[in-house]
Amino acid sequence: MGIFGWIVFGLLAGLVARAVTPGRHAIGCFGTLAVGVVGALLGGVLGEAVFDEEIDFGWDLKPFLLAVAGSIVLLLGLNALSRR
Repeated sequence: MGIFGWIVFGLLAGLVARAVTPGRHAIGCFGTLAVGVVGALLGGVLGEAVFDEEIDFGWDLKPFLLAVAGSIVLLLGLNALSRR
């Protein structure tokens, strides 16, 4: 997947994570993009550890769900840090 694909993939994962995660998120479009891309990487690492197989990020349901799950974990962590 090229750089443009990662940007779109991360933005979609970040948007879904923001919609699912409760609370107010004070991040903009670039913050959502960053959360989505970093969440996709986090989800990929966790997915490879749990499923014991290599996760190929492409336009498929399993990598997308892992990216959203990683983004949700990241958003929850950011929300917990911002409350302090």
